[in-house]
Amino acid sequence: MATWDWQVFCKETVTGDQIAGCFGKGGDVTYLDWLISAWGWTLSVALLALVVALVVGAFMGILRTTPDKRLVFIGTAWTELFRNIPLLVQIFLWYHVLPAIFKPLQAFPSFILVVFALGFFTSARISEQVRAGIQSLPKGQRYAGLAMGLTLPQTYRFVLLPMAFRIVIPPLTSESMNIIKNSSVAFAVSIAELTMFALQAGEETSRNVEMYLAVTALYFVSAFSINRIMLFVEGRVRVPGMIGSK
Repeated sequence: MATWDWQVFCKETVTGDQIAGCFGKGGDVTYLDWLISAWGWTLSVALLALVVALVVGAFMGILRTTPDKRLVFIGTAWTELFRNIPLLVQIFLWYHVLPAIFKPLQAFPSFILVVFALGFFTSARISEQVRAGIQSLPKGQRYAGLAMGLTLPQTYRFVLLPMAFRIVIPPLTSESMNIIKNSSVAFAVSIAELTMFALQAGEETSRNVEMYLAVTALYFVSAFSINRIMLFVEGRVRVPGMIGSK
C-alpha cells in the first residue's frame, strides 16, 4: 500500500529541497505557497463572476416579468442562449473566438474573459430564479404599487424586488456554491487556479493523491463557507409568513 507524504507541500518547487515552516523565503516558492496562490485565483475568478452573474441575471430576470414584450424577448433570449451552451464551450468561445471577431477583446487578460464566461453562464440560471421569484408574488402587490402612484420601475424597486429576492435566496445559495465549483474549468485556458495546480504539481511530484485531496478540501471549504454565509443572510432578511419562514 502506498504511503502518503504530506511533507511534499514543504518542498521548493524548483529544487525540491525541504523548506522549514513550509513557506518559502527569499524568493523560494513551496508547493504550499503555490496551493494558496491557486486558491486565491479560484476565489478571485468565482467571486468576480458571481458579481457579474448577480447583476446581469437579476436584470434579465426583471426584464422577463415586465409588460413590454420586447423586453421579455431580450431577457428570454439571453437566458436561453447562455444556459443551453456548455460552460466549457463558452470558455473556449470567449478565449479563442470572440477576440478574433472583436479585436478590442484581445487586450483583455484571459482571467477577465473567464470571469465574463462564467458570469454570463451563471446569469442565465439566476435570471430564471429571479423571474420565478417575482412571478410567485401575488399580482395584487404590483397593482397596489401602481395604484399608489408609483411608476413601474419604482414598483419593482420598492415593492416587488425586496420580497422576490428574499424568496430566491435558497436557489441563489446553490448558484453561489456552484460558481465556486464551476471555476475549475478555468484551467482549460491556463488560469493558475486549484485544478491547474493539482494537474501540474501532481505531475511534478508524482504525488497526485495528496495534491487532489488538498484541492478537494479547499473546494469544499470554499463552497461550504458560501453556504453558511448565505444561510446567515437568509435568516436575517426572512419575512414571517413568506416562503421558507418559520
